[in-house]
Amino acid sequence: MNNNRLLYWIVVVGFALAVGCGGGDDKSSGTDADDEMPDVQISIDTDTVAPDSLDASLEDTTSPADDGASADDKPSDKDSEDDTTPADKPSVDTPNGEKAANSGTTSNESADSGTAENDTAESRSAAADAATATQAATTPAVKPTEVTLGAAELTAGIPGEGPLTVKDLRAWLDDPSNHAELEVKLPLGLDAGADAIKGLDENPLTRAKIELGRQLYFDPRLSADATISCASCHDPVEGFARHTQFGEGIKGQTGDRNSPVSYNRILSGPQFWDGRAASLEEQAKGPIENPIEMGNTHDACVACIADVEGYKMQFEEIFEDGVTIDNVAKAIAAFERTIVTGPAPFDYYEIVRKYNDQLGQDGIEALKEDDPDLYAEYQEAVEGARGMSESARRGRELFFSNRVGCTACHVGPNLSDELYHNLGVGMDKENPDLGRFKVTGDEKDRGAFKTPTIRNVAQTGPYMHDGSQQTLEEVVEWYSKGGHPNPNLDEKIKKIDLTDQEKKDLVEFMKACTGPFPPIERDRLPE
Repeated sequence: MNNNRLLYWIVVVGFALAVGCGGGDDKSSGTDADDEMPDVQISIDTDTVAPDSLDASLEDTTSPADDGASADDKPSDKDSEDDTTPADKPSVDTPNGEKAANSGTTSNESADSGTAENDTAESRSAAADAATATQAATTPAVKPTEVTLGAAELTAGIPGEGPLTVKDLRAWLDDPSNHAELEVKLPLGLDAGADAIKGLDENPLTRAKIELGRQLYFDPRLSADATISCASCHDPVEGFARHTQFGEGIKGQTGDRNSPVSYNRILSGPQFWDGRAASLEEQAKGPIENPIEMGNTHDACVACIADVEGYKMQFEEIFEDGVTIDNVAKAIAAFERTIVTGPAPFDYYEIVRKYNDQLGQDGIEALKEDDPDLYAEYQEAVEGARGMSESARRGRELFFSNRVGCTACHVGPNLSDELYHNLGVGMDKENPDLGRFKVTGDEKDRGAFKTPTIRNVAQTGPYMHDGSQQTLEEVVEWYSKGGHPNPNLDEKIKKIDLTDQEKKDLVEFMKACTGPFPPIERDRLPE
């Protein structure tokens, strides 16, 4: 090799090393990673440097011009014993999709190293993207904290089928959204009673607590012989009541009062026909230890629940002190507060009346162009009010009239004053049920019982505290005649003398106060 040719190769290789490796962390370049090399000047004394002391790759006699190779296609030091020329080497894909000869030169090693680093970076980026996508797919979506009661998500149970496994419950409890305190709104019709909501300050609602309460509500294991649950007397299929005169407990035992409804309790304070339970939580504990209902003891009930791993883990996650009878009651009460009646034809009819009274037909027609949103609301109300027959509309006028006076007791968004009245029901018996009097000892409360709601009343017969009246027609007849005279008859109860048509109209109105219940999952309980 002549000196000029040798000098040419030294300059080329040196420049390639500077450019290809200078910006990286390759120590063979002889430069620090942070050094810049804008100019490369190499001086070689060919008289003192023997060709065989140079990199063996420089001994190749093929010039770039001879084989058309670029400066990146020089022989490699790793191929010093190989006479294979660059043209004989296998090719590799470059980042831009072109093929480059794998000559194995120092500069190509740098290029390959850069490509490998790029490939590694791209692989890491792809892996990171995949991990992010996987996390997004497996991380539960954040659920809203503001909910309208009656929404299926609150009462339809944990998604899936069959008994709830520990794995099902673990996944449910691991979702932070299920432990967030909820801000509740009431559905149309009940929404005017927002200020009358009871119990949420003392027992805030969360999805996890509501779901736990749902499970307990339907679980007969709370009873002494595992045959009776809350739903045995307050069945969703029967209007959250029972279509029997009295509720039935363990061993077929019955009491002497009709099962009160368990819906719209969020607007109710004291519970039971006589109001002996000050709160929904206190009410939930009562039947568990009542000998003719669930027939259990609170201690035995707690022990039974704590023995079920699925229950134990839920209580420990939701309550600081785990499984206690008070926490059992809190969970059941939380679930019961979500059981509300949806908008009834009566509620939609009230909206229609408002529009008609305030705007008249001409004003309503003008809304089509002036305020399409309000017009759409009006049209929705018209559609919803179709269940208010002409008879029901007449019944509404009677119901709210001073002459008939139903609203003396059935008033407010839930159509109940939540107070106690003596209607004379059962007061002709030798030993009548004294009702509220047993709780207060106040003479005025003798024979008085709590006013039930008119909402969904068509689904909850038989009626009155003793289940003595089978139909709404019987109930209207009772009021028409002025109840049964007795010393403690409520002063609001007076003979009305309704016509047969008026009686029918009142019944039709009460039927039009029926709204949908939320969908309820009753069978999915912990294993």
